Amino acid sequence: MRFLENLATKANVKNEVLAGITVSLAMIPEVVAFAFVARIDPLVALSGAFIIGLISALFGGRPGLISGAAGAVAVIFVHLISEGHARGMAMEVPIENMGYFYLLAAVVLMGIIQIVSGVFKLGKFIRLIPHPVMLGFVNGLAIVIFWAQIKMFTHKHLEVAADGLKTYADVWMHGPELYTMIGLVLFAMAVIYLLPKATKKLPAALTAIIITTLIVIFADLDVSTVGSYIREGGGEGLKGKFPTPNTDLWANLPFNWDTLKFILPYSFLAASVGLIESLMTMNLVDELTETRGNGNRECIAQGAGNMLSGLFGGTGGCGMIGQTIININSGGRGRLSGVTMAVTLLFFILFADKYIEQVPIAALVGVMFVMVIETFAWSSLRILNKIPIGDAVVLVVVSVVTVVFDLAIAVFVGVIISALVFSWQSAKRISARKRRIDEEDKAIYEIWGPLFFGSTKEFNEKFDIKADPSSIEIDFLESRVSDVSGVEAITNIIDKYKAANKYVTLKHLSEDCIKLLLKADAGLDKRIVRDIDDPRYYVAANPSKFE
Repeated sequence: MRFLENLATKANVKNEVLAGITVSLAMIPEVVAFAFVARIDPLVALSGAFIIGLISALFGGRPGLISGAAGAVAVIFVHLISEGHARGMAMEVPIENMGYFYLLAAVVLMGIIQIVSGVFKLGKFIRLIPHPVMLGFVNGLAIVIFWAQIKMFTHKHLEVAADGLKTYADVWMHGPELYTMIGLVLFAMAVIYLLPKATKKLPAALTAIIITTLIVIFADLDVSTVGSYIREGGGEGLKGKFPTPNTDLWANLPFNWDTLKFILPYSFLAASVGLIESLMTMNLVDELTETRGNGNRECIAQGAGNMLSGLFGGTGGCGMIGQTIININSGGRGRLSGVTMAVTLLFFILFADKYIEQVPIAALVGVMFVMVIETFAWSSLRILNKIPIGDAVVLVVVSVVTVVFDLAIAVFVGVIISALVFSWQSAKRISARKRRIDEEDKAIYEIWGPLFFGSTKEFNEKFDIKADPSSIEIDFLESRVSDVSGVEAITNIIDKYKAANKYVTLKHLSEDCIKLLLKADAGLDKRIVRDIDDPRYYVAANPSKFE
C-alpha cells in the first residue's frame, strides 16, 4: 500500500502523467543521437531507455529522477563494439555483429557491479563530493547539452568516396531552412515562458511541443523532424517490438575467461560513470525538491535496470540530468512521472511511431534550451570572486573538464583538487605552544590542528630537541591524530628525544587516537597518560562520563 502511495502522492497525478509524456518526447532524439555515437541501432538504445527508466522509476531511491540510455555510458562502449565486431569476424566460424553481443554482456556485468555497489552501501560516498564540484558539474553539463542542441542546426549529407564508401558529414543549415529552425525554436521557448503566466493547468513544455508540431504540419514546413533525423543517421525509423530476452546472446557469446577480461574494464568504467552521473543527478534533485533520496537504493535499481536491459537486448544507461530537470520543472516529483515516461516511450515505439516522427526537432531544441537556462547555476558567476580561490578553481576546472572530456573524469578531478586544497589548508593550521616548567624540569608542547600526512613536516619543526629539558609532554587536547603518517611523526619525535636521553609522554589523546597509535606500536602504551583530571578532555573524548 505504501508503494502505491509513493507512486502517485506528493504531486498532482495529472502533472505527473503530463510530465512523463513531455520527458519521453524530449528523450527520443537525445537517445537516438547517443545510439549513433555508440554505433548501435536506435531501437536498441530506446529499448534500454524503456527498461532502465521503468525499473529505476519503480524501485530507485530518488522519485522524480529520470533514467535512460545516456551518452556518458554510450561513449564508453564505442571501442568495445568495434573491437567486438573484429573479434567476431576473426573466429573460426565468423559471426557478424559480434560487437552487439559483447555490448549486451558488458551491460549485464555493468548492472551486477552497480548492484554490488548498492549492497555494500557505496552510494554514501557521493556525500564526499564538494559543493563547488556540484556547481561545476551543473554548469559544465548545461554547456554540453547546449552544444548538443546547437548541433541540431546541422543535417546529414551523404558523401560517396571514389571507392564507393558511403559516409555522412554534418552540414550547417543556412538560408530559409536556418531561419525557419530558429523561428520555431524561439516560438517553442516563448510558449514555455509565457503559458504559465496565463494558466498553470497546461504543461508548458508539452504544450509547446504540440503547438509547434501542429504549425509545422498544417503549414507544411520543410524542417527536420524526429523521423528525418533518425533516417539521416542511417536508421529505419522508430517502429519496434516489445523487448524480449535476447537468446542470440547466449548462443553466440563465448563464455570464458577471455571474454570476461575483454568486457570487464568497459563494464567497470560504465558502472562507475553511470553511478556517478545518477547520484550527482539525485543530489541535484534533492536540492531542487528539498527532500533526500537514498543513494544505495538508487545504485541497486540502476544496476537491476542495466542488467535486465542487457538481457532483453538493450544498451546501458543511467540518470539523465536534462530529462530529470524537465521532469521536475513540469511537476514530476513522484515515481509516476518516471513510470509514465517509460510506458509512453514504449507506446511510441510500438504504436505511435508515425506520429512521433512528425515532431519537429526545433520544438525539442526549444525545450532543451529552456532547460539549459534553468540548469546553469548563474549564481556561481556572481560568487566566483567572493569564494575561496581553491573553490573557484575547482568550479571552473570541473566545468571545463565536463565539457572537454566527460562527467566522470570531471568529478574525479574536482574531488582530487578539493582534497588537495583541503589537505594544504589543514596542514597550515597545525601549530604548537611551548611551556617550560623549570621546577619540574619539564617542557609542555600544546598542539593545535589535525596531525596527518599533510602536516607532519610542520609538526616535526615545532620541537627543539637539543634545548628541551629531560622530560617532554605533548598535549593533544586541541589536536587529533588522523592517519598512520601522524603516528609515524609521533614515533619519530619520541625516537629523537630518546636518542638524546629525554623521555616523552603523550597527553589528552582521544580513545580512537589511542587505538590508532597502539595498533601501529603497542610499545607506545607506556607513554600515554590516561588518568587526567581535566573535564574538557572527558567532554571531547568520553561524553558518556557526564551522562
